[in-house]
Amino acid sequence: MMTNLFSQFETPQMFGTKMTLITLLVPLMLIPQPTNRLSTNRTYTLTKWALKEITKHLMMPASKNGLKWAPLLASLLLMLLTLNIVGMFPYTFTPTTQLSVNMALALPLWLGTVLTGLRTQPTKSMAHFLPEGTPTLLIPTLIIIESISLLIRPIALGVRLTANLTAGHLLLQLISTAALATIKMAPTLFLLPTLLLILLMILEFAVAIIQAYVFTLLTCLYLQENT
Repeated sequence: MMTNLFSQFETPQMFGTKMTLITLLVPLMLIPQPTNRLSTNRTYTLTKWALKEITKHLMMPASKNGLKWAPLLASLLLMLLTLNIVGMFPYTFTPTTQLSVNMALALPLWLGTVLTGLRTQPTKSMAHFLPEGTPTLLIPTLIIIESISLLIRPIALGVRLTANLTAGHLLLQLISTAALATIKMAPTLFLLPTLLLILLMILEFAVAIIQAYVFTLLTCLYLQENT
């Protein structure tokens, strides 16, 4: 039972090769290419509008230096949205349920924001470790606490995304297993677990969208602190 329950999180393989990298290319394949025609298709128009709205919403409070990150953050949000939502359909794989994939996204982004702050405003970046007016006896303790708080940010980004998606997928599989068992054992009572499964599916779609937004928004907030 436990093997079947967690088998959905195993990386799919083909000819002995893991398919994670190919799965991560799915969002790139879904992006329509621009054409020289005066009127483009609906998919390209919708994608262009979504990128414009995402960039305007995320980058509104950002400084001029932070605006350079707009294409990266907009692409990150669209990629996470695509991977999270595609993983909700049957016979698919969700790369964002793998901690290694999420940490591979979180670590470079966090490190990039820190290095940007140290390069553009080193004094203000270092000032975060020691608030003004701190008593002398508390200086070493506060520096250690702020350092731990800074270093734990990428871990929090990756673990939050992994934990929320993994918990949702596990719950969906448990409820669907209960629904199938109820249909076989008591057909008259299968409506209750089926209704619960439908509501949970709607909730999980919302979680997939929200977690992609939260991941990108926190990265944007880290960037604003350093620009």
